Amino acid sequence: MKKNTHAPLKFASLTEAAKTLGFPPPQHPLITVMNGIDRPLDFTSVPDGHVLSFYKIAFRPNIGGLVRYGQTHFDYNEGGLFFAAPGQIVAPDERANAGEAPCTRQEIAILMHPDFLLHYPLAAKIKKYRFFSYAVNEALHLSEKEKDIILNLFRNIEEELNSRIDELSQDVVMAQLELLLNYAQRFYKRQFITRKTISNSLLQQFEETLDSYFNDEQPLFQGIPTVQNLADRLAISPGYLSDMLRTLTGQNAQQHIHEKLIEKAKERLSTTNLSVSEIAYELGFEHPQSFSKLFKTKTRQSPLEFRAGFA
Repeated sequence: MKKNTHAPLKFASLTEAAKTLGFPPPQHPLITVMNGIDRPLDFTSVPDGHVLSFYKIAFRPNIGGLVRYGQTHFDYNEGGLFFAAPGQIVAPDERANAGEAPCTRQEIAILMHPDFLLHYPLAAKIKKYRFFSYAVNEALHLSEKEKDIILNLFRNIEEELNSRIDELSQDVVMAQLELLLNYAQRFYKRQFITRKTISNSLLQQFEETLDSYFNDEQPLFQGIPTVQNLADRLAISPGYLSDMLRTLTGQNAQQHIHEKLIEKAKERLSTTNLSVSEIAYELGFEHPQSFSKLFKTKTRQSPLEFRAGFA
């Protein structure tokens, strides 16, 4: 079958998104709740996916079917809570286009334009909710009790938007949104712990990938390993990687990289006659001064002071 190469459709407004998916125009131009639990959303008109120009928070109950998010596929058999930020592309799996999976989706979704947050603290705080940058296969899987909490918040927002838009509506909706996001943050931390087998496996893969990076002398050619590079090798998002590591070890991905850099630096300083500059270049630093500064920050000694202890 010839591969479909059409560009994903970009929804410029909530009204356009609602119309395309078969829903009536939203009551509010900057926020809406599309309840597709009883009446599934119809994605047949966007077979190549869509680009978001707004935030999306979606809960999908126990359904099947694959969804493509970037280069990642996610099986929604278990259901879950999924977040996306403006500018992200969400597309159905190619098998859906071939008729092997339905183009309809059970989903209740909050679509929110960034302008809705203006003049509220959440406009700045929303950046701290890193799960908006998670990949779709890193969705939040909820217990039955957690589902009830989340769905009640969705319904509260839906009722407020559909029944009474007045001078207090935005304040009420904003409070519900912030509560929803805080619950999601709590539940994600729980997920890192309860899915410990998966998380510990990823932690082991991360450590092995980091070790391999240095043992294969990749810093000489590619520089200091970045969180993005390591996350790509593990096929997870940088935000999810850092948050998982922080929950399991108390350190984020960048701190783990720095810890490994210092470990390798100490090894070379104590077992070789290489100069500080040569060690810095071996570890991927462009400037020896940057290496010395990091080393002293982490150990409270300069590289030469550390080496002198082995003289």
